[in-house]
Amino acid sequence: MSELATENHTHTPTPIVPFDAEGPESMVKITAQAAVKINEIRDAEGIEGNMALRLRVVGGGCAGFSYDLYFDEGTEVDRAIDIAGVKVVVDEMSLMYLVGVEIDYVEGLQGAGFKFNNPNVKSTCGCGSSFSV
Repeated sequence: MSELATENHTHTPTPIVPFDAEGPESMVKITAQAAVKINEIRDAEGIEGNMALRLRVVGGGCAGFSYDLYFDEGTEVDRAIDIAGVKVVVDEMSLMYLVGVEIDYVEGLQGAGFKFNNPNVKSTCGCGSSFSV
């Protein structure tokens, strides 16, 4: 019997892929203020602990793309990371538009909300919720 015949070739299912600490994905950031607000929302709405904050880019808006944040379960094709104490999942397509992004939470005279500081953005729309790359 040859050595090749005795090798064990098993395949295990692919888990949710964690962000590579050295890769470009490590450049997604959440400020301390945004992390506090995300956790406040999680607590106020009774979101289960297994749910992560989904960060994604969707087509649409007056400039071409917009950001989407909501609590969701990750899938095997997502990238997962803990950022500032917040469990985050991002799909591969969105990730390419999010390298270097910083999510902040701001309160001011014009209202309060999450602000995305994205170095990849070439232009934004007048309402500030849509962008192009």
